Amino acid sequence: MLRIAKLALALGTLSTFNVWAVPLRGAAHFVVQSKQPSSQRNPTGSLAPIRFRDDRNAGLIVSGWIDDAGPFNFAIDTGAGVSIISSRAAAAAGLHTTRSSRPIVGGLSTSPITSNEQSVPDRISLGQKSNLVPGKPILAIVPTLPGGIDGILDPTDLFGGMAYSIDLPNQQLLVFDGGANGLDLRRVPKDGAVVRWVREGGSQRPFVKLRDGRLALLDTGSGFGLAVNQPSSGAGKNHIRRNVTDLGGGAVESRQIAPTTISIGDLVLRNIPTDVLIAAPAGTPLILGRRALFPFKITFDPSNRLIEFEPSRQ
Repeated sequence: MLRIAKLALALGTLSTFNVWAVPLRGAAHFVVQSKQPSSQRNPTGSLAPIRFRDDRNAGLIVSGWIDDAGPFNFAIDTGAGVSIISSRAAAAAGLHTTRSSRPIVGGLSTSPITSNEQSVPDRISLGQKSNLVPGKPILAIVPTLPGGIDGILDPTDLFGGMAYSIDLPNQQLLVFDGGANGLDLRRVPKDGAVVRWVREGGSQRPFVKLRDGRLALLDTGSGFGLAVNQPSSGAGKNHIRRNVTDLGGGAVESRQIAPTTISIGDLVLRNIPTDVLIAAPAGTPLILGRRALFPFKITFDPSNRLIEFEPSRQ
C-alpha cells in the first residue's frame, strides 16, 4: 500500500505520460562533442524481443495479456511512475481488485484522472502470450483511458529491475540481465553517451542531468520534444498555441517557442522542438519526449543506475 501512496504523489506532480497530441515529425538533430571507444554487449535475457508501434497520439503501443486474457493495447511509458489499466480491461481479465490506501490523482488539466482501486495480476506477457515479464506491478484501475488504449505500463516496474532498451526507429523493446550485460560509464557507444540515472523524490522515473544543471525526465509517453513548465520570454502571443489531451479527457494548452539546444553528457541535441506548458501543475518537470528521443536506441539499466543513448542502426 505504501508503494501506491508514493506513486500517487508522483502522478499528482507529473502528468507527462498523458501528453499525446503532438506529431513526431521534425525530430531533433544531434552531434557529439567528443567520442570514446565503444564496447559491444550481448543483450540476451529471458524475454523475446517485443515489437511496438509508435502511435502519434497514444505513444509506444504493445500487445499484452493479463492472466492469459487479451490481447490488450498497452502504452509503454518511461515517464509514468505507475502502471494503470482501464476498468473494462480489468474486468475482461477477471482481476481481483482492492481499495488503495490513498487515491491516485494526476493529469495536466482541470479534469484529472483518479483511481482508488488497484490489482496485482498473476501474469503479464507482452508481444506474445508466452512472453512473460518478470515483474508483478500494482495496477491502478481507472474508469477509462483515451486513444483506444487499455492501459499504461511503466517498464522499470514491469520488468522487475531488469535492464531494457527502447529502439525508437526500429520499434523494438529488448529486456536483458543488467547484472551480466549492464551499462558502464567507460563503455560509450559511437556517437552516443552513457549518463547517470538520476532519481527524484523516491521515484524510479528516469531523469538525466543536462549540462546546464537542469534535470529532464525521459518520457516515451510524451509526444513533445522539450516541454517546460515555466514562464518564458519567448512564449509571446505570436507563437503557435495548441491544445493537448490528458488522461482525464481534459485539455491543456501549450505554446510552441523557438527550438532549443541541450547537452546530455557528450551528446548535443540541436533544434529540439520546444513547448511551454500553460497552467500545468506546479512541479511538473522538464520533459524530453519522443520528438527529441526518436533518433536513438535508449537503454535503461536500473541496477547500475545508468542510461545509454545510442544512435539507432536501421
